[in-house]
Amino acid sequence: MASSALSISEALVDFLRESGLEKPVLEVQVEEAWPKVMGKVVTDLTRSVEVKDGTLYVRVSSAALKAQLFENRFELVRRLNEAVNAPVLKDCRILG
Repeated sequence: MASSALSISEALVDFLRESGLEKPVLEVQVEEAWPKVMGKVVTDLTRSVEVKDGTLYVRVSSAALKAQLFENRFELVRRLNEAVNAPVLKDCRILG
């Protein structure tokens, strides 16, 4: 008889998926990954980061940073999705 034991992490992922909590948990993980992915300077100029329905909303206090993040928004989405190992984000909105 073959064993089909799941690791704790696999069991947790299965539970989150089945309970409908996987997406909200991943969205929070993206928000928490922002400082690690973007670094101290960008984080210090960031007023808020929120993920809602696959879109990242970032509010920054610098017009220059807003322009730079807007130009690199697709790379930003890729890097944050990579940081959480899941395709959580589909779009990114940079707000002033």
